Amino acid sequence: MNIFKADLHNHTLLSPCGDLDMTPEFIIEQALRNGIDLIGITDHNCTRHCRLAEHYSENRNIFVLCGAEVTTKEEAHCLAFFETHETLDAFQRFLDEHLPDIPNVPDVFGDQVQIDEEMNIVYEEPRLLTTGIDANIEAIAAKVMELNGIFIPAHIDKMKNSVISQLGFIPFDLPYDAVELSKHGDKEKILLQHPYLKDKMFTRASDAHLPESIATAPCFFQMETRSFSEIRKALHGEDGREVLLSL
Repeated sequence: MNIFKADLHNHTLLSPCGDLDMTPEFIIEQALRNGIDLIGITDHNCTRHCRLAEHYSENRNIFVLCGAEVTTKEEAHCLAFFETHETLDAFQRFLDEHLPDIPNVPDVFGDQVQIDEEMNIVYEEPRLLTTGIDANIEAIAAKVMELNGIFIPAHIDKMKNSVISQLGFIPFDLPYDAVELSKHGDKEKILLQHPYLKDKMFTRASDAHLPESIATAPCFFQMETRSFSEIRKALHGEDGREVLLSL
């Protein structure tokens, strides 16, 4: 088995709260400088920068996990990842259908721009991406599972915008692959409060919106190679694969 340093939760400048320096190219470069082997691209309610991040990872020693950070109707944040461009595009259509028609105000919330390889702006999302979509957590999880994706409730230790802060617990019948801790999240404390999570795999990530935050809260995947199927196995602790919060 090999050990791969991972940071699965990063926002590009497409997220209104993402710093304008957080281009897909910069994120890949900064992740490589910090020894990251596996990087997640997770803009708020949007997947449109994933392919550009993949482009900058080509022929380089880093694997891009493509997805989004979805805000549910309950205002809970969850990570969703997909293996193929087809399923990623299908999920983008789902997000577009369910994102409320609340206009973004760039001077208040920040710009929401998609760029190309030449740094040209090719799209600007007019609706506010940080709002909750009009689908509950069960419906979002079901859609991710339908598309054979990976679903991870985000920063479950946080007092705001986590499924636990919003609902008080993680629904027992909710299908999910793992749970995420924030930078300072305490797994043992969470397990004391929520013992039903004892058999779940925990990840940790930076939730980076700023350049200096990238790779500040990594976790480590023990698996054979970097692939979507191997990542899924590690999240489920299958065939000797697992996720370690520290080495």
